[in-house]
Amino acid sequence: MIDCLAVDIGASSGRVILGSLQNDRIDLEEIHRFENGMVEKNGQFCWELNRLFEEIKIGIKKCRDLAVQPVSIGIDTWAVDFVLLDEQDQLLTEAVAYRDPRTNGIMEEVDEIISREDLYAKTGIQFLTFNTIYQLYSLKKNHPEILRKAKSFLLIPDYLHFLLTGKKVNEYTNATTTQLVNASTKEWDQDIITKLGFPLEMFQEIQKPKTNLGGLKKELNEEFGFDMEVILPATHDTGSAVIAVPEVEPTIYLSSGTWSLMGVENHFPICSPKALSYNFTNEGGIDGRFRVLKNIMGLWILQEIRRNFENRYSFAELAELAKTSGINSIIDVEDDRFLKPDHMVEEIQAYCQETKQTIPETPGEIAKCIFISLAERYKQVALELEKLFGNTYQKINIIGGGAQNAYLNQLVADGTKKEVHVGPVEATTIGNLVAQYIALGGIENIDQARTIIKDSFTVDKYSPKSNEEVESYEC
Repeated sequence: MIDCLAVDIGASSGRVILGSLQNDRIDLEEIHRFENGMVEKNGQFCWELNRLFEEIKIGIKKCRDLAVQPVSIGIDTWAVDFVLLDEQDQLLTEAVAYRDPRTNGIMEEVDEIISREDLYAKTGIQFLTFNTIYQLYSLKKNHPEILRKAKSFLLIPDYLHFLLTGKKVNEYTNATTTQLVNASTKEWDQDIITKLGFPLEMFQEIQKPKTNLGGLKKELNEEFGFDMEVILPATHDTGSAVIAVPEVEPTIYLSSGTWSLMGVENHFPICSPKALSYNFTNEGGIDGRFRVLKNIMGLWILQEIRRNFENRYSFAELAELAKTSGINSIIDVEDDRFLKPDHMVEEIQAYCQETKQTIPETPGEIAKCIFISLAERYKQVALELEKLFGNTYQKINIIGGGAQNAYLNQLVADGTKKEVHVGPVEATTIGNLVAQYIALGGIENIDQARTIIKDSFTVDKYSPKSNEEVESYEC
């Protein structure tokens, strides 16, 4: 049996999960769960990295208390956000969150230096206002003294791995989301970095998933009472999640959570004008693969309306209320106005009023508006993927926490006219563990891993209803 720890941290919570591989089966046990979220510091929305690291340490100590000694540990988080360290490895910046408005208007300024066509041809990355490239340019514009002092650039999981090991690297899958990595060479694009005036020396050597960084720092070894290897998973949480799609044949995947990531795994990047016109991204994956996908706002919108309603309704209750609602208004879930509005419910209502649709009023109507809007966007992206690849896909695999929403799953099946396979829910954690198991020799390769995942975890299926049974939307 091989025991490994996967640390999976999302925008609202984090988990330390023990994964046990034995007899071609993976079993999961939650060791520690903790909250995460943005806090306001000096007028900016930031992540509490020191607290998150303390939560990771608590999870490791709980293993000790359970008399479990994992062989290795790996950390995955969301993408694009980073910290800068000075020559003494001290933080120069807070970990500013991607929803902070500091990048407003920055994309257009970068366009004046490097055209979108040239930037996309080099990186193949989707244009999003909060990409690392725009965060860094905002810092250069408003706080150039910080960049002048910067000696190390570390994305969030890179920094957490540094705290464990004392070693500074930039992991490949997360590095690609910065829009600063060349899709062909899989290395930092020095031309882009130089043109934008970023210090080239602050970027670390890019390391691929499955890289073993070695053991824990001595003081942590002593604190925990045992040592373990620190192995890089795909540190971008979607990169780990896609590893756990239980399919060997090509399929459309939808990683459903705070963000929805919908795409196809490919063995080379597609940086063509057609891919640019669809604004698809070519994020790095394990074993040199690429995740050709679209970032969609996702269940963040639903999370925010729950907050607006003071969390009086669970996700399941909102889905039930939505089922009985007659409203069919839809919103553009990718509109930046929904990235971090002051009040999500009011923003949705304003959008429907501006587009001359029925204004949702009740919790059920607002929830249904979100659900059918997401399903409509998934349908559009599925069609774009098929046009881009010149292929017709027979099914969609939904993974991640959002896969637990049966109402949305059925809407996706109805809208796309495809069979929808759902699960595993813990895809990110499983993909994190798989990278460690392969590095340790417990699993041979990704194909074997996906067969094991298919046998270890339940997958539900949803078939599309007939046209007569499916509701129509207002627009």
